[in-house]
Amino acid sequence: MNRPASALPIWHRLGDIARHVLAQTLLETSADAGRFERMCHRAAGLTLDLSKQRLSREALAALLELADVVQLKAGLAALMGGSKVNTTESRPALHPALRANPDASALVTDTVIPERERMLALAERIRTGHWRGLSGKAITDVVHIGIGGSHLGPALAVDALPGEWNAPRCHFIANVDGNVASTVLNRLNPETTLFIIASKSFGTIESKVNAENARAWFIERTGSASGFAQHAIAITSNPSAAAAMGIEAAHTLSMWDWVGGRYSIWSSVGLPIAIRIGARGFREFLDGAAELDRHALDAPAARNLPVLLALTGIWNFNFLGAQSHAVLPYSHRLRMFPDYLQQLEMESNGKSVRHDGSRVDVQTMPVLWGGEGTNGQHAFHQFLHQGTRAFSVDFIATIAPDHNLDAHHDWLLANCLAQSEALLQGRSTVSSDPLANHRAMPGNRGSTTILLDALTPKHLGALIALYEHKVYCQGMIWDINSFDQWGVELGKTIGETLFAALGGKPITGVSPATLALIDTIKRRR
Repeated sequence: MNRPASALPIWHRLGDIARHVLAQTLLETSADAGRFERMCHRAAGLTLDLSKQRLSREALAALLELADVVQLKAGLAALMGGSKVNTTESRPALHPALRANPDASALVTDTVIPERERMLALAERIRTGHWRGLSGKAITDVVHIGIGGSHLGPALAVDALPGEWNAPRCHFIANVDGNVASTVLNRLNPETTLFIIASKSFGTIESKVNAENARAWFIERTGSASGFAQHAIAITSNPSAAAAMGIEAAHTLSMWDWVGGRYSIWSSVGLPIAIRIGARGFREFLDGAAELDRHALDAPAARNLPVLLALTGIWNFNFLGAQSHAVLPYSHRLRMFPDYLQQLEMESNGKSVRHDGSRVDVQTMPVLWGGEGTNGQHAFHQFLHQGTRAFSVDFIATIAPDHNLDAHHDWLLANCLAQSEALLQGRSTVSSDPLANHRAMPGNRGSTTILLDALTPKHLGALIALYEHKVYCQGMIWDINSFDQWGVELGKTIGETLFAALGGKPITGVSPATLALIDTIKRRR
């Protein structure tokens, strides 16, 4: 696209349509017959219901025209075909290849499959007790060290997917805060603990500090520096750095520069998931994502789940004035999903520069936040129902429970549906009530509902892939690169300088306010 979407006639027409829609109530907009059948679509075990969004027939038709003008389907094909969609780093973004069928391409056959099988073989050795530590004991606890994409995906999936009763326990250390490492390590036996260190560069400060601390903890308690090799696996694109830490080549798995960290869950970074649910479960996880990939490529835009989800977001953010986006999973096992999406969405599309280097002239990614239902109803839902800020919201729930407490699950589903209904309808009170204005709820607030048939590895894979493709589609509309993250680098660089300052070294190029804070910390600790 040679000019921004905001310069296209269809963008201006969408603005006109939005003014008309905003003049109507959502009840009026959604009153047309057959709306649910037209605006509810299924794929890969997921149901996407847009019928409670402030989307008129005219608005949806115009959004689909926008999708055609900016060539979303062609862009998805380019992504999955290996084009260099990461333009600032001149790289493809080949995470879909990590879950593709074995016959998809030479890359999959020659590179992805062999490394996946290595990873799954290691996972099975650990799960079945065949991996033995320094003292000959089986592994009971796995500690995964990584941050960002090397942490959020595995932590989400391990939390969401029940493992077999005899699988090793999985723990995660991400933050450089020493309380995290201390809390995890102090309750473990080094003789039965295995560390997974996931870092593309093997130089990320948080992961490096935590890995060095884990190694020191192991040596202090076992008295064996060489024995650490039997208790560590590295996942990295820098095997020499892993070797310098004492990790054997046979226990070092590959990462590739054509897979971004926030899309690495499908790679060897998913080792904790495979340890948790086994090789078969991990393959089902990949299969669910691959099924959604095929749907994204093949389904027409009018029935294409990621395209529709992306267009709905554009409609809410750029035309209806939504200032934030809430993701509310009504599933305790999906409670980490909003955290995962914060990186996926805001690191991907929190950009202000187009592909050609010019500034965007529209709003891009809003703040994404959320929490699990029903807990959130007793915390931030007050803001949703009576606050002054415009927002958009995705409700996520599972149809079938994974336990035998059927009444609990029905209450969970009832509350999920009730919240979207309350946002739609609101509540009026009689004018004679002295608290009428306090009790009234305006309603007229749209929402999307996503239902999973069940929360299995396959359905979780499909759900994550749905949001991945949605993010990329929105990036195409905004004409930004969804696959770089230059904004992450500056804080890291300054942090290294300030670390030296806290140790007593003189520094320059830092604001007086920060220097004063450093001085305060040094004087008062």
